[in-house]
Amino acid sequence: MTRVPNLAAATPDAVIAVPVRNEEERIAACLRAIDAQVGHVPGSLGLVLFLNNCTDRTVEIVTALVPSLSLPVRVLVENFAGAHAGWARRRAMDAAAAWLEDAGQAGIILSTDADSRVPTDWVARNRAAIRAGADAVAGRVELDAAEAALLPPSLPARGRLEDLYDALITEAEARIDPDPHDPWPCHRTAIGATLAVTRSAYRAVGGMPEIPLGEDGAFIARLITQGLRVRHATDVCVTISARLAGRAPGGVADTIRARCEEPDALCDARMEAFPRAVRRYLWRRRFRRLHNHGLLDRSHAWARSLRIGADDASRIAALPLGHAIAEAERISPRLAYRPIGPSRLPREIRIARVGVAVIRLWETLSQSLSRTIDTAPAQRSVIDAGSGRG
Repeated sequence: MTRVPNLAAATPDAVIAVPVRNEEERIAACLRAIDAQVGHVPGSLGLVLFLNNCTDRTVEIVTALVPSLSLPVRVLVENFAGAHAGWARRRAMDAAAAWLEDAGQAGIILSTDADSRVPTDWVARNRAAIRAGADAVAGRVELDAAEAALLPPSLPARGRLEDLYDALITEAEARIDPDPHDPWPCHRTAIGATLAVTRSAYRAVGGMPEIPLGEDGAFIARLITQGLRVRHATDVCVTISARLAGRAPGGVADTIRARCEEPDALCDARMEAFPRAVRRYLWRRRFRRLHNHGLLDRSHAWARSLRIGADDASRIAALPLGHAIAEAERISPRLAYRPIGPSRLPREIRIARVGVAVIRLWETLSQSLSRTIDTAPAQRSVIDAGSGRG
């Protein structure tokens, strides 16, 4: 491993970690966007660049550009034959965590990609969400507009339908089975281009999963399963590349290319038919309540309805809530995900719009009834006092 000299010794309380491989065309824009962050005290924000297996001019570009940045920077260079996306992101984030520990800071670790551009308030918005109580923040992404314009028109059109349907089922989920730490409006994106996590939460779950594909989604799932508070913030958004030739197999570029080659490929797993999605959220709501009241092991009726055997039901009942939900959904044949194809999106969107309107009305009426019940005793006391009773 080779380390490029740091810009300066510093004790930051937030460190951005960026895995980099062969990004000579985009790394300069990425670094300038990071350097343009506002709303932080000078020296409080650090940057780790983990350059791995670069065979183009990336190392030379980074070496030339780092001295001009206003942030303290640590650049690590490594070549490893077994490199993959999860390994590289973990190495970068581990280095960020170590920097915070060396500085004696509880701190925040942020992650983005070398082909992405963060907005000037990206760090500030992530900090704000963590100050509000989150252990981790998952942001949204948008494709680079100029690059997206070069894609086949059918692809952005499909993307808009998927985004619309995803927002509808996410709202249904957030209203039926609300998470007090992740209220609506929220989203369900989990991507390494925009993650933030406290150092303590990062260490508590064993760091970034070192897997070749989907390390970002697995990391968020690990946090949620462990009962940590993840905020899917809609106001945190990063611009990502719309290129067709990516650096990580199975990443965004591969997804875009696959959908260009196979327009009828299924949507993401969570995009089920709306009635099936609603049944899943209602089940989670009921399961959560049974778990919170310690009732899961008193009766296995819930397990029988999900075709889960008695032994598995007892095992699941003893797990922490996040683990229990994940395990029940993993082994129940009735909870297997059945994603829809793109041709069904318009129909499901129409159904979801009506369904979400009903859910909103139901929520409003429930809240109104709850307020009425809460105020009734006080009203009766006033009436009794006025009539001389009591």
